[in-house]
Amino acid sequence: MSEHTIQATSRNVEGKGASRRLRRAASIPAIVYGGNAEPTPIQLDHEKVWLAQQNEWFYSSILSLDIDGKVESVLLRDMQRHPFKQIIMHLDFQRVNANETLRAKVPLHFLNEDASPAGKAAEVVVTHELNEVEVSCLPKDLPEFIEVDLSSLTVGDVIHLSQIKLPNGVEIPELKLGKEHDVAVVAAKHGRVEAAASDEDGAAAE
Repeated sequence: MSEHTIQATSRNVEGKGASRRLRRAASIPAIVYGGNAEPTPIQLDHEKVWLAQQNEWFYSSILSLDIDGKVESVLLRDMQRHPFKQIIMHLDFQRVNANETLRAKVPLHFLNEDASPAGKAAEVVVTHELNEVEVSCLPKDLPEFIEVDLSSLTVGDVIHLSQIKLPNGVEIPELKLGKEHDVAVVAAKHGRVEAAASDEDGAAAE
């Protein structure tokens, strides 16, 4: 697990007016909550966070949040963006206990699709039904992403959640809810089958 440090400073003034002033000063109001401590209002430099949030790890990794020199391990739990401007309005971070299991959504990385039998066939359409999955694990075991190897994917194949190879110490809680929750992650179908299904859907809608 890589370490990513985000700089922040504490703030004493809260409320909409204070948040607007922070944003005009190119800062982001945020909150840190959870654990055995009280929620802590903080502020972060907008430019630095804007660059950081362009990376996948910002959303799925344990972050080291440096608040006035005191470092806390946190997960990003919510990000509010401006509806049309490139502005982050607010961030929510949750404290992480190294000894407590957590849940987090982790992106899926699909490997070797182009080299697979399905990927090489012009008439086959490979669809990614999921791009991320919620996992349960200790903070030290949280992966930044999970790889799904598609090298042996052939037409007609469907890869389900239960077929994903997970790192040690990592589980998918949804699989404990029953077979109906073992949903498809990747499917390889003939293009003409996909087209026929689309035509049928369109006729039904009419």
